[in-house]
Amino acid sequence: MAMLKIYTNKTFLTEAYRKKVFPLLFDLCYLKHKGLLEYFSLVDEAKDCDVMIIPIDYAEFIKHQKAFDTLHKMSKTYHKPLWVYTAGDYGFTNSIENAYTFRLGGFKSQLPEHTFVMPSFISDPYEKVLEYSGFVSVKKADKPSIGFVGHAQAGLLKYTKEVVNHLKFHAKRQTNRLTADAQTFYPSSIRRAEVLRKLERCENLKTNFILRNKYRGDLSTEEGKNQTEKEFFQNIYVNAYTFCIRGRGNFSVRLYETLAVGRIPILLDTDCKLPLEDSIDWNKHVVILNSQSSDSLENQILNFHNSLTAEEFEALQASNRQLWLKFLRRERYFMEIYKKFVDMKEDDV
Repeated sequence: MAMLKIYTNKTFLTEAYRKKVFPLLFDLCYLKHKGLLEYFSLVDEAKDCDVMIIPIDYAEFIKHQKAFDTLHKMSKTYHKPLWVYTAGDYGFTNSIENAYTFRLGGFKSQLPEHTFVMPSFISDPYEKVLEYSGFVSVKKADKPSIGFVGHAQAGLLKYTKEVVNHLKFHAKRQTNRLTADAQTFYPSSIRRAEVLRKLERCENLKTNFILRNKYRGDLSTEEGKNQTEKEFFQNIYVNAYTFCIRGRGNFSVRLYETLAVGRIPILLDTDCKLPLEDSIDWNKHVVILNSQSSDSLENQILNFHNSLTAEEFEALQASNRQLWLKFLRRERYFMEIYKKFVDMKEDDV
């Protein structure tokens, strides 16, 4: 088994940057993940590596101009791919010619070719939150049962707050206080409330929605946080489907939480790019809704639901749980990335 050799600036791999480090380096250097250390190794000389990695979030690293210039120059000198991590809800599209960018979201139609969308890396809900012995599928019913727990609020006051927040975001970008891609105005909480209320009125759907005025109830005590998290995952567990829609950034953490439980996400497509699209046929795992279609959202959901037998319906849930376990946890995701770059390395020989 070929090792993928990595070079990075190790002076940034400290506790001070723990929350901003490239996710793979977090596993290799902080957690010392034994499985990944069988596939990746850090080398001391740039000339010996297969891949160079910017050690921390791009927006933070470019503040250290000398360190950035040195790493960038070495990647060009030795003709090495440069992995770039751009953190946060929005991410940033860089113009580095030999870069492979890792980010959580973005708009599919606008992303450069060498962009890897990462899943939102979460803990296994069966180990941390759900009080069950393990995965059990939901039986198929005539009406699809759809859950949602989360921030969804409309109204003039909320709209005003969203406008103000967008103007602040724009001002920060214009004054170089924020390194992020441009965003059109998208009041996510309001859009979410509008779509969910529309689905609640559909007689052929069974909806189980808990709409909050603040993110996960905004409870300040540890006990309160634990309770709202249990309610959140319990809602996913008891419903075969969970409705997923983007937040501030153009991606849905809820999609991965639903897959982890072994349920079926319903994703409203907002020009989303999903992880490992060349390896995963997402249409086999997720109900992807086209808001531009002449077919209503209700009909799109019903068409998917009615296309499955009772056996296929339960098998899909089990398949989604396995998809998360085998591809979307942090260590498994980077093993898939390893395969892609080892193949590229062998093609270059």
